[in-house]
Amino acid sequence: MEPSGRNEKLAFAARISQKLNGPSEAIIGFLTLLLEEVQRSGPVDALGDLNKVEVAALRLSEMVRKLAGDPRDIAGDAELQARLRHDLRSPINAIIGYCEMTIEDFGDELAPSATRDIGAILSEARRLAIRIDEVVDGAEPDDGGAGKALEAQLATGLIRSLSDTNADEEGIAGKILVIDDEPANCEILMRQLERRGHEVTAVNSAGETFDALAEHRFDLVLLDILMPGVNGIEVLERMKADTALQEIPVVMVSGLQETGAIARCISAGAEDYLPKPIDPVLLHARVQACLDRARWRAREIAFVKEVRYERDRADALLYSMLPAPVIRRLNDGETQIADRFPGASIIFADIVDFTPLVARMDADDLVKELSSVFTAFDELVNRHNIEKIKTIGDAYMAASGIPLRRDDHATAAVDFAQDILAAMSDPAVNRAGLDIRIGIHTGPVIAGLIGRKRSVYDVWGETVNLASRLESTGEAGKIQISDATRQALSGSQRTFRAHTHEVKGIGRMTSYFID
Repeated sequence: MEPSGRNEKLAFAARISQKLNGPSEAIIGFLTLLLEEVQRSGPVDALGDLNKVEVAALRLSEMVRKLAGDPRDIAGDAELQARLRHDLRSPINAIIGYCEMTIEDFGDELAPSATRDIGAILSEARRLAIRIDEVVDGAEPDDGGAGKALEAQLATGLIRSLSDTNADEEGIAGKILVIDDEPANCEILMRQLERRGHEVTAVNSAGETFDALAEHRFDLVLLDILMPGVNGIEVLERMKADTALQEIPVVMVSGLQETGAIARCISAGAEDYLPKPIDPVLLHARVQACLDRARWRAREIAFVKEVRYERDRADALLYSMLPAPVIRRLNDGETQIADRFPGASIIFADIVDFTPLVARMDADDLVKELSSVFTAFDELVNRHNIEKIKTIGDAYMAASGIPLRRDDHATAAVDFAQDILAAMSDPAVNRAGLDIRIGIHTGPVIAGLIGRKRSVYDVWGETVNLASRLESTGEAGKIQISDATRQALSGSQRTFRAHTHEVKGIGRMTSYFID
């Protein structure tokens, strides 16, 4: 009598799997290891008996697999029970017999690991022989009912898990490209997929494949391995090497049962493998799984792009506030940035008569004017590798020789200052006709990072103070430098005009205007 329902069949299959599949698969696993060992280390003469063990083991495995799907009522058919016992025990007896003969004939020559593998095979074969009676005759194991309870638990769990899935459940619909050189196979796949709401395009060759991929964006590709000319594995490799196509999941489809081909497809980037003839249930399950993974992968890629975009924005903002070398040091773990520089040049540039200008100009126009001027200065800072320190009202402060030391800091500072004056003569930059005066002094400074909120990289010392005094006592449209700066420009072709004047906090001093 055929089992009455699907649940009974599942329970029977679970029982066969739990009772017989385990030992059967263990035999094949230990035998594979044993054959590799003997082929590598010998004795070669033992391979004859071991190959017979392999034949019997494969035959046993196939019989167990078929038994799990057998619809007949074994328990109620004594003749069937007897035939099954005979059929299953024949390969088991062969396995046990040839293993024992191998031990008897070659025990002294076998490696210890090979001897252990034969012992394991014998143990699993004998365990399997006992379980045949339990499965075929329905005999209760002498374990107080524990085995029966475990079978029931396994079957109940399997049925519960399978009941949570519905083969007819609507899934994600996608755009799918089917590639197969057999038009009939294409037709079958198309109809099966279209019934589930997918939009399907079918092609019959590698050339048509790449034409279709160039014209449309597909969510999934079903690719036949065996095609004339360029085969499916080669198509897969080309797709995965193309950055525009490599994210499209590919399911390989073939009647080829060669394990090496399947492994090659997976290693080349295939998402899955479907054997022919294609089981519609497996087809839709794997298509849905691939589309699900592709959807989550697309979300992940979009999220990574968003994170990178925000990170780049944050980096750009940080680099606009702090010098790049200082950021690198912070990223390397330094928590306090404070350096003493024996030689640097400080530049102050200030707009002349700015206060009256504030009173008479419209606020928007004033800010636009300042922004235009200081933006031009910022571009000059980058051009001369000068470090902008800050703006103080209408004053622009910069430093040459920090945070990276340079021997020509005075020359760079003066070149920068001269370009500032040139920029102020450009009507496109200085639309309001502003005048500017510049002061430069050269000497030791201390530079460092201060503050946790809106951190600032700043410089301190007498050099800074004197540079500011030189700016404030200078003339519109002129660059006034200290004697220290003039000496640092030794060898320069520039001409200087000396003058002596009173400087607050310092007294009388001689400074120089650059002509």
